[in-house]
Amino acid sequence: MKYIFVTGGVMSGLGKGITTASIGRILKNRGFLVTAVKIDPYLNIDAGTMNPAQHGEVFVLKDGGEVDLDLGNYERFLDINLTSKHSITTGKIYKTVIEKERHGDYLGGTVQIIPHITDEIKRRIKDAAESYTENGRKADVCLVEVGGTVGDIESMPFLEAVRQLVGELPKSDIALVHVTLVPEDNMGDHKTKPTQHSVKALRESGLHPDVIVG
Repeated sequence: MKYIFVTGGVMSGLGKGITTASIGRILKNRGFLVTAVKIDPYLNIDAGTMNPAQHGEVFVLKDGGEVDLDLGNYERFLDINLTSKHSITTGKIYKTVIEKERHGDYLGGTVQIIPHITDEIKRRIKDAAESYTENGRKADVCLVEVGGTVGDIESMPFLEAVRQLVGELPKSDIALVHVTLVPEDNMGDHKTKPTQHSVKALRESGLHPDVIVG
């Protein structure tokens, strides 16, 4: 299984979802079986009860899951059917970890962001990636879009989980794509300073992008 993580910097709404879906389409055209995961760093369990004026339209999956519209883009671009497993939120992560603590799964240990939250994030990413099959064939590549903006406190546990995966998986099995803003000035020149600061913030999280999309 190969993993491609897509992060975003500078500001939201840069098109991480379309970038992720487009990368997947290119890979599918080359004969790879591709699946995708969307990480949303909000404390809501899912998008079903969120105000569409704030969050946008909700996409309903085949299994009834109410998720971010990006998963709809993945399904249309890649011609696949995803499940609720492919939508990961902070709310789902915390709910699972707290329920495990109440059940005594941690044997009375102190439950912390590291390792318990990050371990649950990694488990869900791997589970979603490995559970996808098409005609008995498992996916070759899993695209993982990390929602939010690098530097936001909400995204930190997810970026830490990605950093850990980078260290745990073979280097040939993982790639990091960073989507950023490259504005033009009045003379039509591209300004790279916002991207420099964004990549600096990403590196402070222990991640080094292989590809930058501006």
